[in-house]
Amino acid sequence: MMRTTVPPVACVGEPRLTAGFAEFGRLDLPAHEEVHGPIGPMEPAALLRLAEAIDLKGKGGAGFPFARKLRAVLESCERQDLAAVVVVNATEGEPASWKDKVLLTRAPHLVLDGAALAAYALDAEEIVIGVADDDVGRPSLTEALQERRMPVPTTIVTVPHRFISGEGGALVNGINGLPHIPPGTKKRSSDSGVNGLPTLLSNAETYAQLAVAARIGPYEYAALGTDDEPGTVLLTVTGAANRPAVVECAAGTPLREILELCEVPEGPGILMGGYHGKWITPEAADRAEVSRTGLAAVGGTLGAGIIIPLPRDTCPLGEAAQVVRYLAGESAGQCGPCKMGLPDLARAVDLAVSGSAPVEVVRAAAGDVKGRGACSHPDGTARFALSAMEVFAEDLRLHATGEGCGKRVKGVMGLPGAPDANPRKLTLDWSRCDGHGLCAHVVPDFIRLDGNGYPAFPATPVPTWLREGALKAVKVCPELALRLVKAE
Repeated sequence: MMRTTVPPVACVGEPRLTAGFAEFGRLDLPAHEEVHGPIGPMEPAALLRLAEAIDLKGKGGAGFPFARKLRAVLESCERQDLAAVVVVNATEGEPASWKDKVLLTRAPHLVLDGAALAAYALDAEEIVIGVADDDVGRPSLTEALQERRMPVPTTIVTVPHRFISGEGGALVNGINGLPHIPPGTKKRSSDSGVNGLPTLLSNAETYAQLAVAARIGPYEYAALGTDDEPGTVLLTVTGAANRPAVVECAAGTPLREILELCEVPEGPGILMGGYHGKWITPEAADRAEVSRTGLAAVGGTLGAGIIIPLPRDTCPLGEAAQVVRYLAGESAGQCGPCKMGLPDLARAVDLAVSGSAPVEVVRAAAGDVKGRGACSHPDGTARFALSAMEVFAEDLRLHATGEGCGKRVKGVMGLPGAPDANPRKLTLDWSRCDGHGLCAHVVPDFIRLDGNGYPAFPATPVPTWLREGALKAVKVCPELALRLVKAE
């Protein structure tokens, strides 16, 4: 179930973004200045050199180089003779992520410092900060804006707490008064974003990292981390963790150290990078380092810094299927891969998990959406589904027998709402069944006819999206042989 309070914060090694948390809790302006020290404005060339020197990449998931964004906006402003807008994306639409909310609630001035640096360098017209309507970060951010003077007018815009609301184009649309969904065609906000002006859009943690680097300089900034990825990383560790937390660590920290800090028990797999991320095995977790390259080396991804380990007593494939269904429902529904392809992918995953179809149907459905969407949502969802099929291949083999893995789905993935509290499965009274076959015609995705013309279906619970069809199948059975009963 989705959390409603900000999780605890922990640190491995030297704190930077989380500095002062232990002493002050939330850093108001005097505490912020005491912990981090003064900061002054920077000219465009100096800010560009800094961003390039620390190889600052976006912390929202895509990892796009911040310096390239900044340069693109500067060039666009000059080419079009227009003012710029700076946008801070703190929407954090993914339910499992909490790192940006932690920054807003406990270190809001660090985020505002980074936005102010960018606004001064761009001679921006406005700063806009996008937050979710869950009301977690807005009160602290509002208080911080009342405590200080920003270089340009700064406003807070609230967007619906949906997965796709945090996509860059969706946030720009929402700020412009349009529906909070990605634009139907790909366009660069650096050319035309908020109010049609060149727009610098980046994640809240990215601006906070920029503020830290501006204070300590590129050489001290690179004292932590790796040669390729200097600095620290914020991680949200949830799922099976006995001590869920937002953790700051240097890039290159062994993943096992993070898992031990959060008291993560052994389980079947760990999702890295969030719902658009990839699964890794426990063995891979033992070798992995917390960095983009380190996680890619073991088949994972850093993404938005989300780590969701599974407990041993849940069905990993069932957990994955719930997420795919959620992602299919979170689509904008404006292009074919999202509107039709993602429901098909969710259906394929459910069929594979129930043992009604081979894994090839998942691969085919994923192939139909990859690279074809108006935004990255279809690609991310396909990546998640295919990764689950690969990492949990042994569980898939057990499910293919029709018996399943013997574990219920506990719902530990951080999805909004609770897992299916009343799972149901089909049963058949063989003394009544005459093999009419009507049930297979009503719900062919779950019931098929065997070689003798009698219905065959998995012993696992009926997927929620097929529940209505299963009820119809029960009603049309002329011999009253089919039943929908509680799954134990």
